[in-house]
Amino acid sequence: MSRSVPARVAAVAGVLVVLVATATACGGSAEDDTSPERHSFALRGDTLTVDSDDSALEIVAAGSAKPGTVEVTRWFRGSVLVGNDPRVTWSMRDDRLVLRMKCSGFVADCSAKHRIEVPHGVAVKVEDGDGSVRARGFKDALSIRTGDGSVHVTDSTGPLELRSGDGTVRAEVSSRRVRATTGDGSVRLELAIVPDRVETHSGDGSISVVLPHAAYRVTTKTGDGSVDVSVPRNDASSHVVSATTGDGRITVRTAD
Repeated sequence: MSRSVPARVAAVAGVLVVLVATATACGGSAEDDTSPERHSFALRGDTLTVDSDDSALEIVAAGSAKPGTVEVTRWFRGSVLVGNDPRVTWSMRDDRLVLRMKCSGFVADCSAKHRIEVPHGVAVKVEDGDGSVRARGFKDALSIRTGDGSVHVTDSTGPLELRSGDGTVRAEVSSRRVRATTGDGSVRLELAIVPDRVETHSGDGSISVVLPHAAYRVTTKTGDGSVDVSVPRNDASSHVVSATTGDGRITVRTAD
């Protein structure tokens, strides 16, 4: 006797569950890639643009990097149950490093990470569609923009412009000019030297700015949240700090 319609539906559903579980298990994190690929790209000028659509990025200003050369290491894991095989590509076009990941189909599960080593003396601009960005060691200008992911910068002295559409923005640096913005997330800045200008903005999240002892010209605005400014204030100071959030607490304080 043939099985009833409900029985056939249940059988098909069971097969789909097994297939989905199998495909998901084969995906995993890029961190699981034990054999990363490495490639060197020639850099003609003194500015590098990193154009990534969907990858976690680690960007390092490295003294070991050869002048005129960008060293890239790539980790990748991915699976697609039904569809084209997933793949990643990289290329340099007019000092623009282009990183792409193709991962589409039924039950697609892919993860990519890139570590980019940049010679000193190169200004870097990062445009990441979806992924976290970490950077360290920069003496030159650094601009980071990600649509969806956190941003974290350390051990840098050059001017910073940091932006996330949806994610936290953090920096522990010695930069004199910092602009940090997020659409949805917190902003956390710790400055080791007295800055000339610090601008912070969050659409929905708290803001914390920790500064060396000095007098600052401070402006704050929050739609819904408390404000705690404990640094010395002087409206004539050349050291300017602004903090604006739509919904969250604002703290501007002196380092312990």
